[in-house]
Amino acid sequence: MKAKVWIVAVIVAVAVAIGVFVTARANRRPVTRYETVGVDRGRIVARVTATGTLSALVTVQVGSQVSGRIAQLFVDFNSEVKKNEVIAKIDPELFRAAVEQAKANYSAAQGNLEKSKAQAVDAQRQYERSKALAEQKLIALADRDTAESTAAAARAQVSASQGALEQAQAALRSAQLNLDYSTIKSPIDGVVISRSVDVGQTVAASLQAPTLFTIAEDLKKMQVDTNVAEADVGKLRPEMEATFTVDAYPQERFRGKVRQIRNAPITVQNVVTYDAVIDVENPELKLKPGMTANVSFIYAQKGDVVRVPNAALRFRPPSELARASSASLASSGSPEPAPPSSSVEANATPAASGSAEAARSRGGGPRGEGRGQWRGQRGSREETNQRTVWLLDGADPRPVSIRIGVSDGTLTEVADGNLKPGDALVTDIAADDSAPKSPAGGGNLPGGMRRLF
Repeated sequence: MKAKVWIVAVIVAVAVAIGVFVTARANRRPVTRYETVGVDRGRIVARVTATGTLSALVTVQVGSQVSGRIAQLFVDFNSEVKKNEVIAKIDPELFRAAVEQAKANYSAAQGNLEKSKAQAVDAQRQYERSKALAEQKLIALADRDTAESTAAAARAQVSASQGALEQAQAALRSAQLNLDYSTIKSPIDGVVISRSVDVGQTVAASLQAPTLFTIAEDLKKMQVDTNVAEADVGKLRPEMEATFTVDAYPQERFRGKVRQIRNAPITVQNVVTYDAVIDVENPELKLKPGMTANVSFIYAQKGDVVRVPNAALRFRPPSELARASSASLASSGSPEPAPPSSSVEANATPAASGSAEAARSRGGGPRGEGRGQWRGQRGSREETNQRTVWLLDGADPRPVSIRIGVSDGTLTEVADGNLKPGDALVTDIAADDSAPKSPAGGGNLPGGMRRLF
């Protein structure tokens, strides 16, 4: 009997212990884990990146103004040529025959002109005789009028023969030009970078001049045509230095200067870009036309400044934590921090590309949440650089208002604010996985606040 009593007592004791343990565990507040990044001090370089294509400063496409068969080629790829040097010939036999025919027509026109002049002189002489005889009433007036008309017709024939001679002369000049055009010459000093024909190939220039060669004037001086996004083009200026790399020499960085920023927009799939032309020296001829260049423009840089990772600027606290922080500040009499960024602003990284800054300068993102109203109340453009970060000071984070400066897309300068190197800024909040969850499925934050995410 006593053994049964002891067994029942042990079972009851174990059950009570399990109940107490389960109740205590269920009522235990979850441990909140904060993911943080550190504030440091260092150098920030703000860049605009773009891609472009290398080309020679002057590139000429040499074509043919006449049709015919290629008889000779005097240059090939990479050949150096001088101005007016013969680089190709089209079979000239047809053009020589046309010149000979034009010369014959010109000679015949000259003969017709001489004949018309002689006939005009004879007709004028006949008219003078008829006029004298008519005055003496030795011939009828009708004969005098006929002689006068014949003389006028002879003079007109002289004019017509003169016109025919000029036509024959023009035809001869045209035939001679076609013969000259059958010899193709280089228009500039340079290097042949492309040849599109071979000996025996027939070129047709009836609709447009076919391109036979492409000649670059000087490959020691080249340019890069870059496509810069419209959000970044305002950060560029002429004479700005630029660096770029090419796939052929990935470990080597080339330098150049911006010559001009062209105003003509380039729109591809509703994306607007502008051409920034960079002059590049190429003394070793490493760079070749058509290479793709990955260009970087440095438009701002600062050294030894306080820097915060952009992840801290993107952090958006839960509404319960924000309200708890505001209530705590109000009860302690501390000044209220600057309004936190809107959801759109919090997600916008102040990258070097400047897209977020461009959207910010237009008064906000979709729906104009928070940002446009705040800036309108402050009325200062400088306030658009205000941000709120959350500093982990002790067990719970607190908001700190800062003004940002230059950004490289990963780190951002703290131009003004109560931050120092070594401070820990919150980037995310996560409850401990071992903590029990409420029946609604969300964990609890310190102070009894429920997590909504």
